[in-house]
Amino acid sequence: MTGIEDISDDSVAPLPVNGSSRDRIDESTPLLSDQNKNIFPAEEAPSIHNDEEQVVIVEEVKGVKLWLILCAGWLGVFLGAIDSTIIATLSAPISSEFHSLSLLSWLASAYLISNAACQPISGRLTDIFGRGPGLVFSNIFFAAGNLICGLAQDANVMILGRVVAGIGGGGLMSITTFLGTDLVPLRNRGVIQGIGNICYGSGAMLGGVFGGLVNDGSSWGWRLAFLIQVPPILISAGLVAYLVRLPPKVSEKSYLARIDFVGAFSLIVFLVLLLLGLNAGGNLVPWTHPLPLTTLPLSLVAFVAFVVWESRAKQPVIPVRLLLDRTVFTACMTNLALCMVNMIALFYAPVYMQLALGILAVSLQLASAVIFTTLNEDSPDWPLMIAFLLLGAGYGSMLNITLLACLAAVDHSHQATVTSATYAFRSVGGTVGITIASAIYQNVLKNQLWERFGNLPGAAEEIHRIRDDLDELKHLPEGWYDGVIASFMEAFRNVWFAMLGLVILGLISISFMKQHKLHSTLSRNENE
Repeated sequence: MTGIEDISDDSVAPLPVNGSSRDRIDESTPLLSDQNKNIFPAEEAPSIHNDEEQVVIVEEVKGVKLWLILCAGWLGVFLGAIDSTIIATLSAPISSEFHSLSLLSWLASAYLISNAACQPISGRLTDIFGRGPGLVFSNIFFAAGNLICGLAQDANVMILGRVVAGIGGGGLMSITTFLGTDLVPLRNRGVIQGIGNICYGSGAMLGGVFGGLVNDGSSWGWRLAFLIQVPPILISAGLVAYLVRLPPKVSEKSYLARIDFVGAFSLIVFLVLLLLGLNAGGNLVPWTHPLPLTTLPLSLVAFVAFVVWESRAKQPVIPVRLLLDRTVFTACMTNLALCMVNMIALFYAPVYMQLALGILAVSLQLASAVIFTTLNEDSPDWPLMIAFLLLGAGYGSMLNITLLACLAAVDHSHQATVTSATYAFRSVGGTVGITIASAIYQNVLKNQLWERFGNLPGAAEEIHRIRDDLDELKHLPEGWYDGVIASFMEAFRNVWFAMLGLVILGLISISFMKQHKLHSTLSRNENE
């Protein structure tokens, strides 16, 4: 430990008045910059006499110990990424067992909603209680959620398990990133974050394959895909408990007084109401039904309340003032748009395959989205493989670039909260993306089926069965098959075009990011 930095979260650092080059602030200066203020050796650190938080700058860890700590975290990241996409190929057997294909988006969204709620909270909680305890807690919750899913006997318990696993998975992703930020200087951070992204990306891409292989090759079916994750994640928890010894921020205020409960609650309410309205409208009930007509406006109210509260809170879950920085804002918006694209592709491409076949970073995703829009029921396998290769390369690069930009744009004391913000935008993007794609997919599919078969006897019941269970394609009435497949293809085509629009939005957003200095020490206190 090299010293303690006295940082107040209650106010923005004042602008300089002397006009010297040292104090001049411009677009390349970290927002809320106070990073050279009162840094002391540990033995000379002053006592705390107010409600301010003091940041403990730890000594840079190197060698085997650093890699052991990071690998323990990356194991959780890999498994969490697998769990975020494993439902893509397991949704059909799970939904068929529970007799409700319309719950597909909820099987995914239940995990992602709890991710979105957990990640912004994890920054503040681990600032208060420490990274190690937070990561152990996340590992245990993740293991418990997968255990519940593997033993679930009805859809409600299954969704509960996804929520619990999502809480743990969200912590695994974000807190592991905090560890890298706490232990590795920003100039070397790209390599560490790149490896973490490889773990996440490989897990996300293997999730569907892993789920399908386990489901097809085991007598336990899809349940084993969840249960098999429990032992390794518990091993990860043990390694973290033994290795991670990072001190939290220091304050005279009580633990509970430093947690922004109102901000966290309003964020959760916003997400739940928004997703409930989007998922139900045109799918479970008509858009004119009271459910979407009430939940969607109320979600907007909850969002406004969240923004207003966070802008005034002394220690907010997501400091809204950080988003005023051009780099942070554009990076978060890029994460929002392109995570929507990534999750739409990961969740709807496998369903398509079951029916039909079997700047540079953002440009790669743009190319993949264009390829998706050309697919139809007769398309060969190779264009889809190329699309996923481009999507993965672009997505991984985007995550690394935008996170480093955000970290460089803010002071060291705000690194956990700004990282939480970017992860929140990722999770919200993925959640909203799947929900929007589900709304487009279900509505277009329903309209196409009704246009083609609505005047035939028994059409209502048959269309309902088609939308709820893919196995119904094997039992279609005579003369229905070609029209049903064409309806599915039209639904997918609309989803792919939505992806294309989101990628273009991300490309526009990332073009406004500014370049910031990458420091070579944790304290950012050297003259470079």
